[in-house]
Amino acid sequence: MGMTNTANNSFFESVQRNFDKAAQFTRFDQGILAQIKACNSILRVKFPVKIGDSIEVIEAYRVQHSHHKLPCKGGIRFSMEVDQEEVMALAALMTYKCAIVNVPFGGGKGGIKIDSRKYSAFELEKITRRYTSELCKKNFIGPGIDVPAPDYGTGAREMSWIVDTYSSLNPNNIDAQACVTGKPVSQGGVRGRTEATGLGVFFGVREACSFQDDMEKLGLTTGIAGKRVIVQGLGNVGYHAAKYFQEAGAKLVGLIEYNGAIYDENGLDVDQVQAHRQTTGGILNYPGAINFSNPAEGLEQACDILIPAALESVIHKDNADRIQAKIVGEAANGPLTSEADVILNNKGILVIPDIYLNAGGVTVSYFEWLKNLSHVRYGRLEKRFEENMYNELIDIIESTTGKRVSDLERKTILRGPDEIDLVHSGLEDTMIGSYREIRDIYKNREGVEDLRTAAFICAIDKIGVAYEELGIFP
Repeated sequence: MGMTNTANNSFFESVQRNFDKAAQFTRFDQGILAQIKACNSILRVKFPVKIGDSIEVIEAYRVQHSHHKLPCKGGIRFSMEVDQEEVMALAALMTYKCAIVNVPFGGGKGGIKIDSRKYSAFELEKITRRYTSELCKKNFIGPGIDVPAPDYGTGAREMSWIVDTYSSLNPNNIDAQACVTGKPVSQGGVRGRTEATGLGVFFGVREACSFQDDMEKLGLTTGIAGKRVIVQGLGNVGYHAAKYFQEAGAKLVGLIEYNGAIYDENGLDVDQVQAHRQTTGGILNYPGAINFSNPAEGLEQACDILIPAALESVIHKDNADRIQAKIVGEAANGPLTSEADVILNNKGILVIPDIYLNAGGVTVSYFEWLKNLSHVRYGRLEKRFEENMYNELIDIIESTTGKRVSDLERKTILRGPDEIDLVHSGLEDTMIGSYREIRDIYKNREGVEDLRTAAFICAIDKIGVAYEELGIFP
């Protein structure tokens, strides 16, 4: 897991480099481009927390990259790799990500520099609540200011501590629940948030595979069924992506974790691999699969689609040439270095960029935020009404044709949407629409050579217009 600060710096620089490359294809003047690129506000705090009998000084950050739309939005990670450069790079990616999927937020990101495995749940709670109160003091959190979410090392549990601390410090704010997303459903969370990023990755790759001329160029047929997929990282994102690919008829030929990789050209079952991992502590020695004790080798095996869903910079100048996939779907943030990007593009590999492909998480976070502001769950008002309408329709069809609709068909047609159906459908629509916007720029704007540049152009266009229409700068 270790990553040096130089890796973070190069990650920040590669985000800036991608921005500059795309900026030359847009019409905005240097001043507006400089403003879009700049990190607007950076909070760095150190606070004491009593751990056992001693006091530890904890270092933490929150970056608000862009205020062209409010609130700012972005995860909080608990990791020893957290430093200002990394948090700034991730906040910038969030700004562009939100613009691409038409979510009306500015980008933000937070981090606490700790190894969460070293603390008890009680100690983590103390650290998280203290961090939240620091954010409150500095006005770096709030439903209309800055709305955090889970990231590495954090989940629904940490979000519930944050919302509780924020609510107790803001007792008169009726929208206090909307100060953070990724909460447990009982605390105002939305159904479908857990699998959102992985499902978004699946929808994005599926959409990319639906264009016949693009697939013919790669020597592939359209559709997901039958395609060989390798997934790196079986965390929340990778696991759900793998599961949706498998359900759509793809063949999971390889799975990669930090301590090794397995490969089986006949296909692996992700849930059986997870069960094997639970009992043995790792994915290696799965029945029938080839083992690679060096996980990096797993990336280089034969497949059609490679999904890196783990850490930054896993494909770099030293291994990019050995990647055999035809499509690389960036489920993680920044899994390719900029040198690797050039090598893969020259090989004719279709790289679906992170700032589009893993935006499913922030899309569903947006739905959760809207749910909290409206104080009503999705589907509550219309579910029964729609079921009754469909029932009337079936009655009319049956009486007109004199034929009975089968019970199974009746059940299928009559189902009004639950919250999860509406969330998944909103996510699907978002991923399809955004891919088409990006592909359109890629195909039609002179000189644009890859989807990543097209995605950055798409983001800059939208943010640039927002800044122009904000009117005169003071």
